[in-house]
Amino acid sequence: MISNHQLRCIGCSSRIPGDQVASDFRCTACGSLFEVVYPWSETQSELRDGQAPPSPVTRSASVPNPSALRWLWQERRTSSLAIDQSGVWRFRDVLPIVRDFDQVVTLREGNTPLYELPRAAKALGIPWILAKHQGMNPTGSFKDTGMTAALSVAAERGFQWVACASTGNTSAAMAAYAARAGLRSIVFIPEGKIAWGKLSQSMDYGALTLQLRTDFDGCVRLVNELVRRQPIYLLNSVNPYRLEGQKTPAFEMLEQMDWLVPEHVIVPGGNLANSSALAKGFAEMRQLGFISRVPRISIVQAEGANPLFTSMRENGGRDLTPVVADTRASAIRIGNPASWHKAVHALQSTGGWCEQVTEAEIALAKAQIGAEGIGCEPASAVTLAGLKKLVADGRVGSEERAVLILTGHILKDSDYTIAFHQHQLLRAEEEAGLTYSEREQATQLRKPPIVLEPNADAILRTLDEQMAQVSQAI
Repeated sequence: MISNHQLRCIGCSSRIPGDQVASDFRCTACGSLFEVVYPWSETQSELRDGQAPPSPVTRSASVPNPSALRWLWQERRTSSLAIDQSGVWRFRDVLPIVRDFDQVVTLREGNTPLYELPRAAKALGIPWILAKHQGMNPTGSFKDTGMTAALSVAAERGFQWVACASTGNTSAAMAAYAARAGLRSIVFIPEGKIAWGKLSQSMDYGALTLQLRTDFDGCVRLVNELVRRQPIYLLNSVNPYRLEGQKTPAFEMLEQMDWLVPEHVIVPGGNLANSSALAKGFAEMRQLGFISRVPRISIVQAEGANPLFTSMRENGGRDLTPVVADTRASAIRIGNPASWHKAVHALQSTGGWCEQVTEAEIALAKAQIGAEGIGCEPASAVTLAGLKKLVADGRVGSEERAVLILTGHILKDSDYTIAFHQHQLLRAEEEAGLTYSEREQATQLRKPPIVLEPNADAILRTLDEQMAQVSQAI
């Protein structure tokens, strides 16, 4: 372990020991959120536009050599210990948030694949696009990397109950890790606004599920009131330990690219903690001398849940006006994101952009990713839809490398996928927003089941027709 840690307020910069934070993880002086800092990690969150990035820390006995750590992190992958097989805790040398690493709660999360998307790259006219698929985690989303970290802290501090408000993925991850640790979990979900595939997970893992007649933001208000009244540990992304786990995909990505830094990382924008977590991870790798620069981190929101996009466009991110969120990409159906200040810092410090995409653009992008043999939930597909806009106006250059963060597994929302392929997902006016070429693409990508009589001749005729269509396309 390199060192211990403190929590620093992102608003007034005051610092407190980790175990002295308020139950809602808000600064008692100014109401802002906290981030975890170490003596060696003065990170990107302190920077603003126009400032030079920090110089790497002065090497000392307390800061291991990057080459030695690279070797150690790879060596741990051959270990049979659960903590070493975790894609979060094998980086524990730069994650000193618990006193006893032997007691961490892990489901061997992380170590997720980095896929190439050659068809999407060719269609966009760029050399290559990569997709870091966080949906390949144990409960099917990126939330596992944060949950293993924050729930390990909760268990070490003696909490018996944990809680969160969720659109689905957070509840699944929290319930699974709580069950693994022997803790009890409470899930607040908005009624009728959650994919059943996600809700089924939290129920199966034993969570007390409270379905409230409100939206996600209403659930957040109530869970915050609950933790102030009872000894219950809050596990939403306002918890800074969540972000410590969620920064580790940045480390994995660099490993998988042989420590070459991509020019761009594109992240879906919901509650907006993930973008700042990845920015923190890259900044710490630069600070410790692993890399010489950080990638631009850009955030893409659904047009119907776009408070950050609107804020950046109208006032440069100084203020954010909540919206009533409305998008079929349920994982990012959030109108009042708690971590928007952190997201603005991530955009400004890395030079990234914030974009918005329509429901039709999300659906088409999701189908295009699926055509590569890689499934993802709708919220993940905003990354490809947003990348198209960044390429079209020259913000992503023709020779630059872009990595899409796919945050959830395709089976998280199978109803969405089925509706697309049966041409029942989009309204006529939504599909009309696509170009003629895009509508043609959508038609070609739809693969609904063909209903036939159980007759070999009928099947062969259909196969002949399908093969002829494929031949003409070639």
